[in-house]
Amino acid sequence: MPLLTLNGVNINFPFTPYECQNDYMSKVIECLQQKVNGVLESPTGTGKTLCLLCATLAWRDHFKDTISARKITERLKGAEMFPDTPAATWGTAATDGDGTTYYTDIPKIIYASRTHSQLSQVISELKNTAYRPKMCVLGSRDQMCINPEVMRQESSHMKIHMCKAKVSARSCAFFNNVEEKGTDKDLVNSIMDVEDLVKAGNQHRVCPYYLSRTLKTQAEIIFMPYNYLLDPKSRRAQNLDLKGAVIIFDEAHNVERICEESTSFDLTPYDLTSAIEVVNSVLQEQADGATSAEPIADNFASRSTNSDLNLTIATIAKIKQMLLDLEAVIDSYEVSSEKGLTKPGSFIFELFKKANLTSETKSAMCDALEQITSYVTGKTGIFMNTAGLQKLSEIFQLVFCGEPKEGNPEKEMQANTAQFKVHIHKDNSFKKPQKVDVWASSSTKKQGNILSYWCFSPGFSMQDLKRQGVRSIILTSGTLSPLQSFTAEMQIPFPVSLENTHVIQRDQIFVGVVDQGPDGVQLSSTYDRRFVPENMASLGNTVANFGRVVPHGLLVFFPSYPVMDKTLEFWRANGHAGRIENMKPMFVEPKGKSNFSEVIEGYYNQVNDATSKGGSFFAVCRGKASEGLDFSDNYGRAVIITGLPFPPKMDPRVMLKMQFLDETSRKKIPGVKCLSGSDWYRQQASRAVNQAIGRVIRHKEDYGAIFLCDRRFKNADVQAQLPKWLRPYIRRYDNFGNMVRDVAQFFRVAQKMRPLVPKAAGGRDSSSGPGTACSSSTGCSGGQSNSVQAPLAAQKAKLLDSHVPSLKRRKLNEQPGGDGMARLSIQYSTEMPSSQRPGTLMDALAHSDRQPGGEGVGNSGAEMASGLSTRSLQHDKDMDDKSRGGKRKIKLVQEQKKSVPPGASEENTHSKARRFLTEMRKSLSQMNYQKVMDALQAYKRLDDLGVLQAEAAVLLVDANTHVLYRGLYKFLRPHHKKLFNEKCQELTGQGCGYKEEDSLSKEEKEALVLQQTADKGRPGVSSHSGPPGNQLNTSLQLNKGGQHLGVHTSSGHLHRPGQTGDGKGPRESFLVAVKETFGAEMSNQLLLAMRRYEKDDNYESLITIAVGLLTQKDDNLVLLEGFEKFVHPHHKKQFKEMLGDLKG
Repeated sequence: MPLLTLNGVNINFPFTPYECQNDYMSKVIECLQQKVNGVLESPTGTGKTLCLLCATLAWRDHFKDTISARKITERLKGAEMFPDTPAATWGTAATDGDGTTYYTDIPKIIYASRTHSQLSQVISELKNTAYRPKMCVLGSRDQMCINPEVMRQESSHMKIHMCKAKVSARSCAFFNNVEEKGTDKDLVNSIMDVEDLVKAGNQHRVCPYYLSRTLKTQAEIIFMPYNYLLDPKSRRAQNLDLKGAVIIFDEAHNVERICEESTSFDLTPYDLTSAIEVVNSVLQEQADGATSAEPIADNFASRSTNSDLNLTIATIAKIKQMLLDLEAVIDSYEVSSEKGLTKPGSFIFELFKKANLTSETKSAMCDALEQITSYVTGKTGIFMNTAGLQKLSEIFQLVFCGEPKEGNPEKEMQANTAQFKVHIHKDNSFKKPQKVDVWASSSTKKQGNILSYWCFSPGFSMQDLKRQGVRSIILTSGTLSPLQSFTAEMQIPFPVSLENTHVIQRDQIFVGVVDQGPDGVQLSSTYDRRFVPENMASLGNTVANFGRVVPHGLLVFFPSYPVMDKTLEFWRANGHAGRIENMKPMFVEPKGKSNFSEVIEGYYNQVNDATSKGGSFFAVCRGKASEGLDFSDNYGRAVIITGLPFPPKMDPRVMLKMQFLDETSRKKIPGVKCLSGSDWYRQQASRAVNQAIGRVIRHKEDYGAIFLCDRRFKNADVQAQLPKWLRPYIRRYDNFGNMVRDVAQFFRVAQKMRPLVPKAAGGRDSSSGPGTACSSSTGCSGGQSNSVQAPLAAQKAKLLDSHVPSLKRRKLNEQPGGDGMARLSIQYSTEMPSSQRPGTLMDALAHSDRQPGGEGVGNSGAEMASGLSTRSLQHDKDMDDKSRGGKRKIKLVQEQKKSVPPGASEENTHSKARRFLTEMRKSLSQMNYQKVMDALQAYKRLDDLGVLQAEAAVLLVDANTHVLYRGLYKFLRPHHKKLFNEKCQELTGQGCGYKEEDSLSKEEKEALVLQQTADKGRPGVSSHSGPPGNQLNTSLQLNKGGQHLGVHTSSGHLHRPGQTGDGKGPRESFLVAVKETFGAEMSNQLLLAMRRYEKDDNYESLITIAVGLLTQKDDNLVLLEGFEKFVHPHHKKQFKEMLGDLKG
């Protein structure tokens, strides 16, 4: 591995680093050498994690070496052991600026990230380096416990108390082996994540949870989720000694929120009531035992694994009374349902004091609650909800953790709570059980209040961390911008900062501000515009157009769930969703966790399908998909941001946060930078946008586009909040068509220059140059490390499962089967463009047959996908694709008007067919119904009308079902309809309403309509001349190989480019068509451009105006095709390439 020297420190790096990686490592070492804090932003894909690990571990080794050099020099009394390398050149870290240091002063490195799945990726990255430090990873019992009895417990706190009881009694065999196995070299020297540690625990029959705590004492680097550091309760539970430690917060864009949430709480009436019920149950039990002849201990010895309850009945009764008093105090405040009641943070002490809860009684109270929880948890066969007790214990510890011990108590209490607010508001959920209890207060019988104690400054936790004596705190992420406001929130100094550049080239990224849609309507997600129909329609047209030029995966982020839900509802009702589905089936992020894994895996599978056009994933900023999910390569070729995701301004917590910041900024504390409330409000929106943008461009060979679809992104102050590396690439357009043209060109070039080479999952090519040692988690890959093969999708889903353990993945082929009727109905009712929609239910059957799993009635492909996408997953190319030789047609669309043949409503046909199937199911027995459905399936495969008639004969037995027999007519292919009509007339005495046009195929009908429309404009030609039979003679009236494609002008005529039958020249005829379609102003604009082009031969100037004009409205690409005749010969090749990009 290459050895490089930065700031006097030798670093083993897996490859020759890029300039941005050198800059990043230099800043890390600068923080560590100068013992200062740093905030470092480096885009996803720049190898941030690898640089962070190598730089910190190299500096630590250097620190250790300088101590060794000093000791050697002292032993040799000034003589040199290595004449070529004098001890003076080994560095001065041994003095560390403050005095002599020793081996015990070598700092530990504490590496914190948001989740264990992210930590697993970091530990995997550590394995790719030359460094092998002693390490450990800390986790919870939920993740690490392997004792079957403990793991059977329902809740986390019950597992904790049972585990503690077993450890105390030494009745856990796994814990009893920790002391012996804690020195095992295989365990001490191994690099293991949580999963590896659990495997090792099972193999060696040793408790992984307590083993990690043992390994922590000798570890050089400790990995943990960052709430373990920021939450004072967790920090005490983990017994972390932070003096002199280097603390690294990776993925630190969430640190601000975690800092505030870890020191805040919401105490609901349900929490208090459930706690009172548990205490009351124990009190009743103890009172009953006291009145019996047998001792209490004998009563419960056989049922409890805990030690006896060391509380008197009087103490338990006192605890219950204190909880009842607390409940009564909280409910005594009359609050409005809208605003609630807000008090300063110090009010919490006054409120608790009314319930006799003070710093003096806190310890006894917490100890009693812990004992009761342990006692109840240890009783087998009885389940009681002890979550309320656990929460109360944590609340009391949090509120009184900074209680003053000496000096001026009043002043110190004010200082400790200055960054908090107490907010009392109505409980709208009203979950409180209604249980009659003579001890209970009247408040249990009415709606109660929620007591909220909210921290509004992340600096409170950061300052507390700094007081532990840490050496340096480094905050780093791919999306920390804007840095100035971020550091101001932390309330500690950050002398070192970095906004790093990216490793990608200009041709790998396209960033466009889209302030108006293809119809010219301004796009805006402001409160007064977001649900305006014209705005939602224009946004739908915008997404549909981008879906036609973006290959593979398209990500669309909305400001919030309500905005996404209402917009998608509008799109479904007005046809926009159908047009998006036609190109890229839509997958929508669910609000809950229950089926998120299914949906994301369905999206991955859709993108992986080589026969599909990709997929689209709709999500919200700050949602699950925007936080840490990997959409590298084809999974995320473009991201559309549909607006600025400001927090809900009327939310009490948001309002109070803004008020708190405004109050703080007005105080103008010397040396402290403070955000105003409005600055923070804007920062929250920008940070959420930056996080969503980070889903694309995941490594140095990746490429993608970013579309900012809100007019406010044109403002300089909004663009200044975007990441620094992104700003130089922002493009601004006055014309939507020009942007689409450039986007198509961008992807055409990118796909040629950077073709994706599939690789085996998890494999790396050591010869692929710089970056090969980096995983996709750090982004710095060898360029092809992220494959689009199915195994990788499964890997991603697995990572998601470990990120959200409660998710239960359900494979697509494990979906419940559906009967044929459901299958046909779902597919037939699916909204498709007219070129792709099945013409009849038999066409739907044929369409379903091309779907994977389409064979067999019980394996409904459409039904499987309906839970994942708004339409069934399409694994085949549509019929139009086949007729065009597999090429993809791309055209700009607006509000498309459905073309319905005269005298027939396609939508009515579909709904009638669905009603028919439903009626048949009601009228027949299950066996006969299935028999008819099987006959339809057989007819679909064999095209044999005789088989269908024979099997459907069950419908002829009863005269009441004759109508169902005739109803099969709508399932038949055109060439069988006449014969079936005659058979029905013979067997039932009534025909099916056959007309001669029923024997025409769908294509023949469309061609006939086009021909008749064209004939209307010709003098002497009548579209209705001759008898009906002649009118339907396809051999006479269908176009025999000629062009059907034309443009309907505003006057209703069908114009074909180049048609000069009116005596006008080609240019004049073309401009007439443009004028009739777009108006005189645009026609004149195009004419002037054409005249300039004839003089100056400036192709770019001409084509910018032509494309911007001729792609704005429905189905006008044909005009652009006709424009080719006006392009000079030496530009024709370039024009055809551009036209191909727009059409596919």
